[in-house]
Amino acid sequence: MKNLKHIHLFIIAVLVFTYVKAQENQWPVLKSYDQAHTDRIAMPVGGIGTGTVSLTGRGALEDWEVMSRPAKGYQPKYTGVEVINRAPFFSIYYKEAQKEAKALLLEGPVPTKYDEGYYGSKAPNHGLPRFAEATFQTAYPFGQVLLKDKEVPVQVTVGAFNPLIPGNVEDSSLPMAVLSYKVKNISNKPITISLAGNIPNFIGFDGKEGKSYQNINTYKSENGIKGIHYTAGKDVDKESMQWGSFSLTTNSPGEISYRTAWQPGEWGNSTLEFWDDYTDDGLLEERTSKQKNNMGSLAVKTTLAPNQEKDIRFYITWHFPNRAAWRNDKENVGNYYATQYKDSWEVAQKHVARIPELEQKTKTFVNAFINSDTPEIIKEAALFNLAHFRTQLAFKTKSGYYLGWEGIKDNEGSGDGTCTHVWNYEQTIPFLFCDVAKNMREVEFQYATNAQGLMSYRIHLPLKTKGTNFGLAAADGQMGSIMKYYREWQLSGDDEFLKRNWSNVKKAMEFCWIPKGWDPDKDGVMEGSQHNTMDVEYYGPNPQMGLWYLGALRATQEMASYLGDRKFAKTCESLYKNGSQWMDENLFNGEYYVQEIVPPMHLDSIAKGLIRVKRRLVADDPQYQLGEGVLVDQLVGQVMAHILDLGYLVDKENIKKTNESILKYNYRDNLMKHPNFMRSYAYGDESALLMAAYPNKRPKQPFPYYTEVMTGFEHTAAVAMIYEGQEAEGLKTIQDIRNRYDGKKRNPFNEAEFGHHYARSMMAWAGVLATSGFHYSGVEKSMKFTAKPGTYFWSNGYSWGTCEVKNKEAILTVLSGKLELKRFTLNGIGTKKLRGKVVDENESLAIKL
Repeated sequence: MKNLKHIHLFIIAVLVFTYVKAQENQWPVLKSYDQAHTDRIAMPVGGIGTGTVSLTGRGALEDWEVMSRPAKGYQPKYTGVEVINRAPFFSIYYKEAQKEAKALLLEGPVPTKYDEGYYGSKAPNHGLPRFAEATFQTAYPFGQVLLKDKEVPVQVTVGAFNPLIPGNVEDSSLPMAVLSYKVKNISNKPITISLAGNIPNFIGFDGKEGKSYQNINTYKSENGIKGIHYTAGKDVDKESMQWGSFSLTTNSPGEISYRTAWQPGEWGNSTLEFWDDYTDDGLLEERTSKQKNNMGSLAVKTTLAPNQEKDIRFYITWHFPNRAAWRNDKENVGNYYATQYKDSWEVAQKHVARIPELEQKTKTFVNAFINSDTPEIIKEAALFNLAHFRTQLAFKTKSGYYLGWEGIKDNEGSGDGTCTHVWNYEQTIPFLFCDVAKNMREVEFQYATNAQGLMSYRIHLPLKTKGTNFGLAAADGQMGSIMKYYREWQLSGDDEFLKRNWSNVKKAMEFCWIPKGWDPDKDGVMEGSQHNTMDVEYYGPNPQMGLWYLGALRATQEMASYLGDRKFAKTCESLYKNGSQWMDENLFNGEYYVQEIVPPMHLDSIAKGLIRVKRRLVADDPQYQLGEGVLVDQLVGQVMAHILDLGYLVDKENIKKTNESILKYNYRDNLMKHPNFMRSYAYGDESALLMAAYPNKRPKQPFPYYTEVMTGFEHTAAVAMIYEGQEAEGLKTIQDIRNRYDGKKRNPFNEAEFGHHYARSMMAWAGVLATSGFHYSGVEKSMKFTAKPGTYFWSNGYSWGTCEVKNKEAILTVLSGKLELKRFTLNGIGTKKLRGKVVDENESLAIKL
């Protein structure tokens, strides 16, 4: 009996160990989508500034955006009959004893959106067999498609990710897609399987430009990595964006076979010959061909015992060094990531072996974030919108500077120049990768700001010769950039960063006061021609520009005081106080803030660089004004001030009342009967906040977007509500957004505005800040949180971790990096002095107040 007891304990110990190890190998999951909500899912997989390929909700790869431009829906095609649409695919061969071998695509059913075409289905690889069921699970950057079929003795989880580690820009910028195929034998007999990846060599064509070439596919084996290396043929222009290399590799154990080409054939015979060879024994025989866009195939064969699961991995790496200066193909500004490697094979050689370590760090980040007590809908919005930053939306030139489009169209950028009045809203990058945000501020103040202090709100390339060429300033863009500079200085605690560009920050502030400018009488109230994010000029004081201006004055006051420029600090303080009082007394109508329209009367009353389209101006009755409308994001400057811990810019009660009015007048629980005269990002039975509403007098032609719905502005309004304690209302607003991006109607990883993956929607991270009360100053070495009990994720752009708050006590844990603290505050409870306490990685600090 004693021995039997020991055996039982041993079995329990083994089961516990097995369970723990299994859990360690699992990827985090924040949200699951059933098969009815997978058709629109396309999760970008790639590093910062490198391009991406997308994992679809059915398990396929599409949107091959690796050649320095967007390529929505692009599926590289193998040479052959067009209607066959032979695109990249991964497949599984399986053989049970005494049964015929079979093969399937590692994909679920074809979405109905592809059903009708002039030759039948338009789906990539439409005729090939596939699994009957597919569901999608994700916690970005991890995506997993669960494939099942009652007629198939294996279940497969198709996974894809790219390392994402806050504070670690380098390892979050790898030109790579990690593909995980977890295959489980659900039968009681051994099964032989073979997984094959098949990708045509499409170098020379990016989905829009270029053509097919007779490129070169080479099988290579080096340092435990085996695969197909795809390189360009001699006819591909080495200066084109389409020139470069990519690789399909594996380091998984098993019997490796490959093809560097498929056998040529008419009609569908190339695929038929491949399928026969593959299903014969799961091994591929080499073929040769002089066709263009030759298919390269790589297979891994192994055996699964009953109930055994194996994770077979493939890696797609790429290296495309050329990038046009926005749309100017004559100027090649290059890709920084490509300067770090000789080609795509070297990417694999350097990083494949590191993936387990980087994967674990990524899991640590994602688990800490999704297991926090932040409301689920905020976690979803913040994490999924983070994906935007790792698409072709943003890039890093070979000279080392980060820039971005506003959004991206199907095959080109949308809104060039890191448009300041759009990127003002983005709150994700500084809190996760502050060095990137600092770099973007350097671009704005070193290269886009001229001697007068005018900051071009679109930044031309190359920076050194054309940075200020645009020559037009946006009032909100320029004021927001000043506030962002303050933010990055505070997060980094880098005084040299502050000093290096202080003269231009100061000039940018002083530019407000030039004759015929935004505030020429220097009273703290903007009344001049104010170009803004509505793509028009507002004439006269208004809440949107006014609050950005007050916030910039407060931020500049703080920076000037720190640097000992007391006179300038006093000037800013005086203007701020006067402007704040004036706005409350003159623009608040008892419910919300309005615009006082002040016609410019003639063009000569407007300073150079402050009006974009002069022909639109009707001097005595300007078009496209806000007037007495309820603007959805009128409090954006106040939201930014809260994020920066600068306090209230105007009366607190007026702010709260304005939020209530936005909900009262702008909210629609159903848009079926709503007249919208511009773009439709929401419609039908969907709920949303309108850009503006007019309960009182409406201008004949208000600003052009007033009937629209755009998520970045809705996120801004929601965060404004949360900061004022109106949390339920704010969460409802975010829920309405995410309900529209449900996988069935729209892609959950693609909140759009003027293009896909729109930068403004990265405001979503501010929801994390607002609900946790998090604020960090690297200058003062201080940190703040809400006193509400719970566990909160935090990140200052360099280090990150969790903070557990309970009963006037906090347990602060650093999961990555190092943190020095002199003060710690629980809002409403008190502050504890810590005398420069340093908390190292994987250490915790208990703080009692």
